[in-house]
Amino acid sequence: MLAGLPLPMLAVLMFIGILLDCWLGEVSRWHPLVGFGRLTSVLERVLNRHRYRFLRGVLAWMLAVVPLVMLAFFTSSLASPWLSTALHAILLYFCLGLRSLRDHMLPIGQALVSNDIDAARRLTSRIVSRDTLHADASDLSKAAVESTLENGNDAVFGTLFWFIVAGGPGALLFRLANTLDAMWGYRTSRFDLFGRTAARIDDALNWIPARLTAMSYTLLGHTRCAWTCWHSQARHWSSPNAGPVMAAGAGALRLALGGEACYHGMIEQRPLLGMGQAAAPKDIARAWLLVARTTALWSAVVGAAALISLLKG
Repeated sequence: MLAGLPLPMLAVLMFIGILLDCWLGEVSRWHPLVGFGRLTSVLERVLNRHRYRFLRGVLAWMLAVVPLVMLAFFTSSLASPWLSTALHAILLYFCLGLRSLRDHMLPIGQALVSNDIDAARRLTSRIVSRDTLHADASDLSKAAVESTLENGNDAVFGTLFWFIVAGGPGALLFRLANTLDAMWGYRTSRFDLFGRTAARIDDALNWIPARLTAMSYTLLGHTRCAWTCWHSQARHWSSPNAGPVMAAGAGALRLALGGEACYHGMIEQRPLLGMGQAAAPKDIARAWLLVARTTALWSAVVGAAALISLLKG
């Protein structure tokens, strides 16, 4: 039993959640995570001020996450069996971002191939925090590939991992924590203290999924290159979880990532990742296909485990 559900049932619900995500994708502004983002923006403006910012950040995280996760837990536990199983699949659908990742990333590559640099800059600015106003095609390709690889863990595999561990409430906990880290987890004067709790909780929840993601990228890409990059470069990256994921992903694609990037008008020299050629527009689709293949791999592993469980039973 995982997440209070038999493994075969959990596997079926996971497949349903993935299929719903691939079929429906985000429901634009009515998507629950969009509403959550707006709610937490208000919460941050109210609480992130004056003294005791670290404690205010702890309180803000608890107010944003705990009530929703507890509601999902008690609803899935106390509802009728049919409603409970449906809720697990629906929660997974709302928390997954595989289709969204494709819908946001592939148009960047298409715009670059069409030499529409202004459209590519505009599209890229929606999914990365770095400056894109003066970015060229190489900069935009690199940004999109890096974001795709990192979000392969944050928006897909971490969600699937915690769904397997704790069902729909587990997937919800992970995605809400990850969303708060993306909004508050910056080392700036505004968020360094207030967002520290969000960053540390996200690091803890992501530790195992990130390394499973890096392992998956290694198996499905250029294995030797990905393994070498993971174990020689990841430790130099500032994030303990993004480092393994992006280093292994860059190696798997045989691309050179990292390096120079512009944030808030300042040029930052980040550690180098991967090896090989610089990212090009066509590599954005290659990165998304690596994420998609890894989703298929995880689905096959869970499905095989469910089948073995049925045969033993």
